[in-house]
Amino acid sequence: MPGSLRSLLAEPRPPGAPPLGPRDWALAAACALLAVLEGIVRRDLPGGAVAPVLAVVLVPTLLIRRSRPLLAVSVAFGATLVAPVLTGNVPPEEYALGYLLLLLYALFRWGSGREAALGLAVVVVKQLVSFGLGQVGASDTAGGTVLALAVLAIGAAVRFRSGARARELEQVRLRERERLARDLHDTVAHHVSAMAIRAQAGLATAGAHPDAATDALRLIESEAKQALTEMRTVIRALRTDEPGTPNLADLPGLSAGAGPEVAIEVGGDLGAVPPAVGAAIYRIAQEAVTNARRHARGATRIMVLVKSEEDQVRLLVTDDGVTVKDKPISGYGVSGMHERAELLGGTCTAGPGAERGWHVEAVLPA
Repeated sequence: MPGSLRSLLAEPRPPGAPPLGPRDWALAAACALLAVLEGIVRRDLPGGAVAPVLAVVLVPTLLIRRSRPLLAVSVAFGATLVAPVLTGNVPPEEYALGYLLLLLYALFRWGSGREAALGLAVVVVKQLVSFGLGQVGASDTAGGTVLALAVLAIGAAVRFRSGARARELEQVRLRERERLARDLHDTVAHHVSAMAIRAQAGLATAGAHPDAATDALRLIESEAKQALTEMRTVIRALRTDEPGTPNLADLPGLSAGAGPEVAIEVGGDLGAVPPAVGAAIYRIAQEAVTNARRHARGATRIMVLVKSEEDQVRLLVTDDGVTVKDKPISGYGVSGMHERAELLGGTCTAGPGAERGWHVEAVLPA
């Protein structure tokens, strides 16, 4: 078996299939109603009364098109193949049966590789048998096959694009973990170096000054606790060798560059903010300011506000651009901001403001 075919058959179902919901029931009801109305209006309907009955009977396949796509396709196309037996070899040609194209789309969008291959075989066999029995002509067979393959191709393309985006988002999360590990490295290294120095000092004075050795052990304990606190936020992230850990003191640098004016306001009681939180605040603010400069239509001012609130630090980045209420929240930069905040036990939200512009708000534990 060729490697490409073996890979196709081993392809699992894609994640994230929407569960059965009210929209699916509404779609099924609408298709059933259209089938009945068409049966009433079209007196010369090919297949007679069998056509609308068949269309109504097959409507439930719409409800399982995502959960059991192969079964839905097999039942639907098997029924349309057998139906001419009841109509004197006249295939049902009700327009309402067009909803069967949704089953083909769902087969390649939500089915596994094996299900997609078997479902495609069912469609091809149905077309060939119908042509061989004289139920449809050559032109109808060719047209139907082309239409079916086009719908299958659309389903496969959407599936591939969705999978590619999911992989790209995962890469964003991995890169953000890597950057977080890099930002934390200098802080952890400082604590570990301090412990080593205190231990050496304690060993050197242990014989002559036992009290000094005890003090050194206490300091080592304190440094170790701080180092462990920082290390817990790494979450198995990998470090690169890029130097430079940003902090709150670097925020004024965000005002440089072309574009709208950037006003930065930092509360005066943020001196005790842990380095990891300071680095995260800077990275999120940097991404938010960059996005505002690139995408905020008509913006003349970007406001960056950082303040301390009890045991947490709040960052708010706003602009005065034109608000687009229905604009979808997308992009890997937004995903990166969310990921960095969540890694530190905080939250980050992004969306249109109540009056104007775009608002990004992050809350991190201090």
